[in-house]
Amino acid sequence: MNAEAARLEEARAGAPWRKWGPYLSERQWGTVREDYSASGNAWDYFSHDQARSRAYRRGEDGLAGISDDKQHLCFALALWNGADPIIKERLFGLTNSEGNHGEDVKEYYYYLDSTPTHSYMRYLYKYPQGAYPYSDIVDTNRRRGRTEPEYELIDTGAFANNRYFDVFVEYAKAAPEDVLVRVTVANRGTEAATLHVLPTLWFRNIWSWGAAPAPKPALHEVDGPRGLRTVVAAHEELGPRWFYCDGEPELLFTENETNNERVFGSPSASPFVKDAIDRYLVHGERAAVNPARTGTKVAAHYTITVPPGGQTVIRLRLSDTPPGSAQVPFGSAADAAFGARAREADEFYAKVLPRAATADEAAVARQALAGMLWSKQFYSFNVHNWLVERGVDPMRQRPIAQRNRDWFHMANAHVISMPDKWEYPWYAAWDLAFHCVPLAMVDSDFAKQQLDLMLSAAYLHPNGQLPAYEWNFSDVNPPVHAWAALYVYRIEQAQRGEGDRAFLARMFSKLMLNFTWWVNRKDRFGHNVFEGGFLGLDNIGVFDRSAPLPGGGYLEQADGTAWMAMFCQNMFEIGVELAAHDPEYDELTTKFVEHFLWIANALNRVGDDGMWDEEDGFYYDVLRFPDGRSERLKVRSLVGLLPLAATCVIEPQQREHVPRMLAYMAERVRVMPHLVRGAHPLGAENRGCGDRGLAALVGPERLRRILSRVLDENEFLGPYGLRSISRYHLDHPYSVTVEGQEYRVAYLPAESDSGMFGGNSNWRGPVWFPINILIVRSLLHFYLYYGDTFRVECPTGSGVEMNLFEVAREISTRLNAIFLKDASGRRPVFGAAEKFQADPHFRDHLLFYEYFHGDNGAGIGASHQTGWTGLVAKTIELFRTLDAEKLLDTGRSGAYAPAGCNGVPAPNG
Repeated sequence: MNAEAARLEEARAGAPWRKWGPYLSERQWGTVREDYSASGNAWDYFSHDQARSRAYRRGEDGLAGISDDKQHLCFALALWNGADPIIKERLFGLTNSEGNHGEDVKEYYYYLDSTPTHSYMRYLYKYPQGAYPYSDIVDTNRRRGRTEPEYELIDTGAFANNRYFDVFVEYAKAAPEDVLVRVTVANRGTEAATLHVLPTLWFRNIWSWGAAPAPKPALHEVDGPRGLRTVVAAHEELGPRWFYCDGEPELLFTENETNNERVFGSPSASPFVKDAIDRYLVHGERAAVNPARTGTKVAAHYTITVPPGGQTVIRLRLSDTPPGSAQVPFGSAADAAFGARAREADEFYAKVLPRAATADEAAVARQALAGMLWSKQFYSFNVHNWLVERGVDPMRQRPIAQRNRDWFHMANAHVISMPDKWEYPWYAAWDLAFHCVPLAMVDSDFAKQQLDLMLSAAYLHPNGQLPAYEWNFSDVNPPVHAWAALYVYRIEQAQRGEGDRAFLARMFSKLMLNFTWWVNRKDRFGHNVFEGGFLGLDNIGVFDRSAPLPGGGYLEQADGTAWMAMFCQNMFEIGVELAAHDPEYDELTTKFVEHFLWIANALNRVGDDGMWDEEDGFYYDVLRFPDGRSERLKVRSLVGLLPLAATCVIEPQQREHVPRMLAYMAERVRVMPHLVRGAHPLGAENRGCGDRGLAALVGPERLRRILSRVLDENEFLGPYGLRSISRYHLDHPYSVTVEGQEYRVAYLPAESDSGMFGGNSNWRGPVWFPINILIVRSLLHFYLYYGDTFRVECPTGSGVEMNLFEVAREISTRLNAIFLKDASGRRPVFGAAEKFQADPHFRDHLLFYEYFHGDNGAGIGASHQTGWTGLVAKTIELFRTLDAEKLLDTGRSGAYAPAGCNGVPAPNG
């Protein structure tokens, strides 16, 4: 067992290896949980400009920062190049109204490495040596329309002539509560340059708020070893911590409290306020910092001049070991600890990543997993208290609607995997389910804890609904938690030789509540046809599917109905696994088989008003009008592909555990054969390879017809994966007229041209990883059933025939190619950004975007949405570990087996 694997085992036994980690947000301003405005405009209520002066109530942000898992004490880096109007304490970006494509961070930073216990982490921030072009970025983007590209930091000339610093921040744990920090500043320019480096330690402010504020902690300087400065952090709950700063930096103390005079025009509670260090350094206000060398925020001020092409190193340490102990904070032992942790990270990933992966594939997968691990964030939101502080009594009826007033039970205060800690610094339930799959490759305990969390009483609504995200917890996300729970269970089962059945049983019981909520709330007439609104696919539809529809009608959603069929299958599978050890689950699984049969019948209904269009060979949403009329909305999109995702192979040994359920299903189909008309044939007479059965919404003929479109390069199959809308709609936009108003959908391979759902995402053409992954999964299930007997042209019209394993691999290969160097050494993810493609200090540092251009693979949207785009680590692992013959021989268990051993170096600077 390697050292990091041993730490994970120690953590499982209670050692606090995960206590300190990258749990700071990268944007706490502009969030709902900090919003107390009457209008609900969170962006304007708490702005970036205010953030340096105004204390947060529910969390903290910073550059390359860490905190404890309750975010009592925080550490991050601040920088000043001598030219900026403010010190760089946090990342800058545009608000939703400022950006021509919604909110967007305008900085370059990279998550280079991390182990799951955060025993070793590495981060890179690129800081221009000239003044950061704040006004230029805001003004230029405001002038641009939705059909124009975003104006990026690289476009401003800020990195011209390489006049910038690469600032590397590394962390190495000598022990669970002893964190070494190394800051390496590299000057990429041709002239010497001066930089002010301000490693900063502070307490989250929990003493200024509420009816019974918490005791105020304190930082103050103490005597310590010669040749360094020492600060003690005293906190009632956390206990004492010592902050050691190598050398003789100037220590600047203040309070993490609001500068009321600047923000609100009223007196401040203390003469020493949050922005004091900025005022001291940038504006020369010497009295701004506390001469008594005490406070709740302190920065160690280093002024360094770095020669051209050279670098300077600064060392720090945050420890539970006081001065005077045998430990020497810095020196050969500390340097050796850094070297050991980095080597141990290499050893850990050598066991995680597949031996057969190329060096480039392994580097991509490792950075993807590093991004997943860096994207953890402490998230605190007590909704009841927030409502009361806004003057809303959630238990009393009020005529005015209030965001999230129905979620007053929620008291969130946990480390959670975020979609993107700047653009989306709040959890999103369905994103999180996808995150857990790659996270389980390296830390199955954390992945399980995340899924447990969303179904706990502090999150799950008493009526069974999962919270969506803080802008509207009542929005409806696709029900993918059962799928994720089962996948994580299987990964851990393969890793450890035994699955965590207690976890699976918890998931099953809580998901029963969620399933019941769906059946009761989203099946309008009890006809097994489901709605659900946007269902995570934002602007994919003709209309805003979460708003009242024109003409007063309603949608029968092909994706909502398919998601529920998949939910049934996942619950059935979980029940079968549990039935192997508790026969009572045999009876419980019958409920989900029954629902699946009725949903299959509803989705596959033939006729003018059904979702299946026989002429087109495709599924569509159906718009139903109050007068009884109906119309298929004939947009060829992922909505119509999602019925493929409701596909589940049944292995022979699984059937042994649920005899009552199988008998019930056989009798139901015998008595009501119409239930499976159009779906895949069921029953003993329809066994496939290896005596497997298959439950699928789509039968073989419909599968072949749908795949002819999926694999057509003029429709869904792009060079870099499956597009979200068929390219057919580039020249043939779909339009429908309702009450005299025309609504149109066209193929848009990049940014959205509408403001629907904020305008910062686009499901009308680009490639999105999560749905691609579900389609790949379904093809592998079909392959397990059919083997080599079911072959299709891939691409359509090419004359090349493939079995469905080969098709799944082809789609995955195209997805992976987004990040991999092509024959000319360029990475499609970087598009036409020449500096990113050619500069050795950029080209191998990857960004895992939210989605990708449907034709050229360039990254678009949130630039650090490693969350579900981190699934690329799983696709690389899967198809470098598994071949078609092995899959047929081992069955599904082969798809979860650990990769093996391949040495993968950490990325260099």
